Amino acid sequence: MSAPTIDALPRARDAAARDAWAEAYALLRAQDARPRRALTADDLTILAEAAWWSGRVDESVTARLRAHAAFVARGDHRGAGLASWWLAHAYEALGRPAAASGWLHRAHHHLDDEPPCPEQCFPAWTDAETAAARGDRAAALAAARRMTALAVRSGSPDLLALSRQAGASVLLADGRRTEAMALLDEVMRAVLAGELGGMVTGRLYGLVLTRCLEAADLGRAVEWTNAAMEWCAPPWTGRPPAPGAPLTAPSGENPFRGVCRAHRVQVLDLLGAWALAEAEARQACREVPVDCRESAAAAYCTAGDVQRRQGRLQEAAASYARAHELGRIPQPGLALLRLAQGRADAAAAGVGLALACLGDPRRDAFGRARLLAARTEVALAVGDVPGAAGAAAELEVRAGDVPLLRATADTARGAVALAEARPEPALRLLRRALAGWLGLRVPYEAARVRVLLAAAHRAVGDEGAARGELGAARAVFERLGAVPDARRAAALAAGGRRRTPAGRSG
Repeated sequence: MSAPTIDALPRARDAAARDAWAEAYALLRAQDARPRRALTADDLTILAEAAWWSGRVDESVTARLRAHAAFVARGDHRGAGLASWWLAHAYEALGRPAAASGWLHRAHHHLDDEPPCPEQCFPAWTDAETAAARGDRAAALAAARRMTALAVRSGSPDLLALSRQAGASVLLADGRRTEAMALLDEVMRAVLAGELGGMVTGRLYGLVLTRCLEAADLGRAVEWTNAAMEWCAPPWTGRPPAPGAPLTAPSGENPFRGVCRAHRVQVLDLLGAWALAEAEARQACREVPVDCRESAAAAYCTAGDVQRRQGRLQEAAASYARAHELGRIPQPGLALLRLAQGRADAAAAGVGLALACLGDPRRDAFGRARLLAARTEVALAVGDVPGAAGAAAELEVRAGDVPLLRATADTARGAVALAEARPEPALRLLRRALAGWLGLRVPYEAARVRVLLAAAHRAVGDEGAARGELGAARAVFERLGAVPDARRAAALAAGGRRRTPAGRSG
């Protein structure tokens, strides 16, 4: 055996320690082809991670299966338990829940009877998420605390950061927002300081950004999305796949880039950078690994929202259909598309079903708020003022002092007050909503509120104020390319001028 071959394994281990995953993969793959010296369980674990980083998800799973068998063969229950958990995680991401459940049971089989050890953090993490998803907050908090205790005992910065993220997720589901965001701030301090490994850093970016958007914390989402894109933006070294090709990351690329970019798309959409958001959505869908399809689905949904608001209804329908193929219910965008197509009954049914399927109302506060806002809009469009009022009332209950949720609730309640012929309360609510959206720098929603404000001003006889709001709204709509809204604002302004008596400036 030549000297280079003998040195391959130490070099591969060193490359993995430096997060040089393409190098580690090449060395271990070459060594694995030489049967005279089989890879150990630990080497196979590194090969599994290196294959994943290199965009070879199937090879990663195969290597992890071999690592599990090797750990079992040497009687290492801790190693076998951790390999089992990673296999459960991989199969869940690949859309194979039965296989995932089997490997999660196997992880507990290996680890539950062991003395306290770092590997037990991972099943405890899953236990916390599972309990939170079914609404058992006591069990979720207990599992999160167990994970944190194990992480502290281990002294691992990676495990401690993961446990804090898990705890924050459970606290958010329990309505304890302030405590949760404090934990996420500490997690991101460690991430931004470069204190954590590459795999944990990438996963935390994805998880924390998801929590921020669900919690409607736009400020943190903007700040940390920018940081995430800086972390995972090496030069492009591969070619994007052809249209219709499998969703895989090019060799040598950071697989987290597409996931982080999909979050950035949602932020750009809110901030009114629609052209960039749509371009970034297309790029994200090319970059996400095959086991992160939910990120591609989210990007397609956001692209559909941009296209719908710009009046490109066929393109929006295609984007929503692609999101649905990838496993995401494209609501409320699809309901609002149906409304724009004149299919109000389908819109009402779609948004109602989406709300019914959302589950625990404390999870994904922003997602629920968007659905309730859409239900308000659809109900008002069909003349169902009581239905709209009910949705707006729930928004009010859930908004609290969260700026994004408060602006959403004030907008809905103002629209309902206007429909109820109560212009003065409508003016008060809509002015507060406008201030909220402007403070958040969310231009499209601010412009929509201006259109409602114009109607309220007209209802109290102030035509000049109405025209001012419509002019400001139209300018924003035109800049965004929101053609249907711009035309409506222009038509409303023209209608007001026609009604102004001769000799009055209005």
